[in-house]
Amino acid sequence: MTNKERYKQAFSVLHTSDDFSLEVEKMAIISRKNKIRTAVAAIVGFLALTLFTGGAYAANVGGIQRTIQLWVHGDQTTATLNVDETQGSYSVSYTTETGDEKEISGGGVTIDMFGNERPVTEEEILDHLDMPEVTYNEDGTVYVYYRDQAIDITNSFDDNGICYTHVKSGDKEFFMTIKYNGGYGINTDKYPNAKDFN
Repeated sequence: MTNKERYKQAFSVLHTSDDFSLEVEKMAIISRKNKIRTAVAAIVGFLALTLFTGGAYAANVGGIQRTIQLWVHGDQTTATLNVDETQGSYSVSYTTETGDEKEISGGGVTIDMFGNERPVTEEEILDHLDMPEVTYNEDGTVYVYYRDQAIDITNSFDDNGICYTHVKSGDKEFFMTIKYNGGYGINTDKYPNAKDFN
């Protein structure tokens, strides 16, 4: 007699109960329901992840856009700031007193002491927009504008075409060295050397 025949003979005396097949069917139904629930949960999770990721991507496509108060030639005006922090670029659009639409833009990177570059952030851009500005007018006058101040420096240039001026507003203070039609430097501690921005 072979092993197979011996097994058949040993187990042939065992009989399953009549409830056994019913229990197997119930287990199969429960198993199918669990598989369906798991599949539905997986689909819902995938859709939620796709929608939230797509929404976050769509919200970030345009970068940061918000309304700010901007000082333009001594007057505060409402402007729209658009910032793309991934590129470090920005644009500011506003309406002048005469109703003209104006836009200024710029951007850049910062470099740490290890030489690593990164795009400028929104906070750094806002700090830049809140800096003094030198303007040369068509009538020959030269003004430094800072927040609500308009300082006429037309007659303040020395024989070398250099002007030193100091501006302060609230918690901010700047020392400026201005070369006539040649740029200017700003520092919070001392007057910059005119040679540094020639």
